[in-house]
Amino acid sequence: MSEAAGATAASVPSDSESALPPAPPPGAPLLEIKGLKKHFPLTQGVVFKRTVGHVRAVDGVDLTLRRGETLGLVGESGCGKSTVSKLLVALEKPTAGEILYKGRDVAKMGGRALKQYRREVQIIFQDPYASLNPRMTVGDIVAEGWSVHADIAPRKGRLQRTQELMDRVGLNPDFVNRYPHQFSGGQRQRIGIARALALQPEIIVCDEPVSALDVSVQAQVVNLLEDLQDDFGLSYLFIAHDLSVVRHISDRVAVMYLGSVVEEGTDAQVYGSPSHPYTQALLSSVPLHEPALRGQKDRILLQGDVPSPANPPSGCRFRTRCWKAQDICAVEPPALVDRGQGHPSACHFAEARTVVPVDVD
Repeated sequence: MSEAAGATAASVPSDSESALPPAPPPGAPLLEIKGLKKHFPLTQGVVFKRTVGHVRAVDGVDLTLRRGETLGLVGESGCGKSTVSKLLVALEKPTAGEILYKGRDVAKMGGRALKQYRREVQIIFQDPYASLNPRMTVGDIVAEGWSVHADIAPRKGRLQRTQELMDRVGLNPDFVNRYPHQFSGGQRQRIGIARALALQPEIIVCDEPVSALDVSVQAQVVNLLEDLQDDFGLSYLFIAHDLSVVRHISDRVAVMYLGSVVEEGTDAQVYGSPSHPYTQALLSSVPLHEPALRGQKDRILLQGDVPSPANPPSGCRFRTRCWKAQDICAVEPPALVDRGQGHPSACHFAEARTVVPVDVD
């Protein structure tokens, strides 16, 4: 190859290194997950380790997220919600499947494209205490991302930008030189929100951002997230186990069980007419704030424990606890499709059922 040809080839970045497109094609989702799997190996031995199995933390998840939308992801502890969040922000690599951002596979990104993806997809962690470095001031925590993405905030103006972000999330800008231990749990979570906003993201993954907070503080943080979404056009993947909080903030809701999505729809569809037995059981456990209505509640008590993700049941994952289970459930895994209820449900015998007499929120 001549020097001129080599120079020309070197000047053209590869697909993995080129920058991301500014926006997805018209009508296309901003983020699309197809058949996402994450299996963690189980090993034996100290010196000579051998793999004896896998924990199927995420096992075939399909989701879409559009610009300006909030997608709620709910389920019991251990169902794989937080693993999905780590996969989306590239803290874990998927075993199989695709995460498409603006039409491009995140797993195939590298160089500038991956750097830009990590800038545009941020995360708010569950624990407001462990997620902040105790040796750094609040100002340093919020501004840390600018050391990598220096084009967002010039060095001379970073203090002012940091104080503006603190003010926007409801913190006193004069506290910029204080340390995390000097703040309450709710204030620390606001610091985490400011840190996520600093890189001007398009998507924020909210990994149970209010579960460690008091109820009164939860409402304040959720309202703040809604205001920020309106102001900046953000898209949220909101992960939680509190069904009332998820309904309050979400446009659509997906229900996970043992690594898979079992039902998906708008908040009115999932909460008003759930068709999967697991979703119905979850909703029946939500306390009603009206004493007069508690007697009208359709209480569903599940039998048995959640199976191990290292050895999930054959066929339908929920069949060992389901009152509708039949022979086909042990043989054929139900697909997540619309079975006549207006929204997709992964159950061979899906049937809409009103579990609570009024809105759960």
